[in-house]
Amino acid sequence: MTQSTPRRGFASDNNAGVHPVIMEAIQKCNMGHVIGYGDDPYTQQAIKTFRRLFGLDTGVYFVYGGTGANVTGLQVMLKPYQAVLCAETAHIYVDECGAPEKFTGCKLIPVPTEDGKLRIEQLQPYLAMQGFEHHVQPAVISVSQPTEMGTVYTVDELIELSSFAKKHGMLLHIDGARIANAAAYLNLTFKEITRDAGADVLSFGGTKNGMMFGEAVLIFNPRLQNDFKYIRKQGMQLHSKMRFIAAQFEAYLQDDLWLANARHANKMAQLLAQKINEIDEIKITQKVESNGVFAVVPKRLIEPLRKEYFFYTWNESKNEVRWMTSFDTTEEDVENFAQTIRRILKNNLT
Repeated sequence: MTQSTPRRGFASDNNAGVHPVIMEAIQKCNMGHVIGYGDDPYTQQAIKTFRRLFGLDTGVYFVYGGTGANVTGLQVMLKPYQAVLCAETAHIYVDECGAPEKFTGCKLIPVPTEDGKLRIEQLQPYLAMQGFEHHVQPAVISVSQPTEMGTVYTVDELIELSSFAKKHGMLLHIDGARIANAAAYLNLTFKEITRDAGADVLSFGGTKNGMMFGEAVLIFNPRLQNDFKYIRKQGMQLHSKMRFIAAQFEAYLQDDLWLANARHANKMAQLLAQKINEIDEIKITQKVESNGVFAVVPKRLIEPLRKEYFFYTWNESKNEVRWMTSFDTTEEDVENFAQTIRRILKNNLT
């Protein structure tokens, strides 16, 4: 009995499969025995590759996934009486089930923002908490790059945030689950949009861009590096067969596979936005700068369309939805999706 290939949709780039080059890398490293917990040649080579891209003194630590990277990355930056300032839409605040607060023992303070970005004027009021023993102490600014709204911080915006943080005794954390899409959009290197912009810790993701699993915590601040290996172990993020994460990253970073994948996903988001803009009844709500399209749609469209293409409603009160493209999204996928929207709208005029 043959099984049909599931149709590519626009719910999440997590729903995409594994890039063939990554899958081949996993298979190639699945040979013989090597020392576990990172003392293997695959992991050592991947660490060298990361250090070539980010700086030779970069702390490179592989973990299982995005939440683990964010939690452990924040944990090494914080004391229990401290707090993290983040956008109210941030993944650490909305989509990690309270894990950052549970495992760091610290408070997350959500900052309202229309486009997912944090700005100095939004953060300034929280400085009044510093030095007052009855308040948690803001110690980390955490940004998502790109944001959860698909928007991308410029280098100047990140430098402004990091300078503000340092001036007031704070650190800068970047959740880079989709960092490749940001680098592709800005046409800059990873280092230019993270370390050079003043980041202290980066959660570096690849799962949303063609990898199977695994993430890297990159620590640029040397003061934070010594303790992280213990935090990773205690945080249940030390993979015994680490070569299977490392081999993926090596393939991902070599020959700019990450860039080709991210550029394609971004291009498909632009194409989708173009098609959506041709439909008068739908309004795109955010700048399309990475691989996400946010739009307010007629309520009558949502459920019929979801039966054919699963996706998430971002804001129920506004009928705002999120459509994500992936490294394997095709122009045909986008065209078929747009045609489906037109058909449903035409058939549901009342």
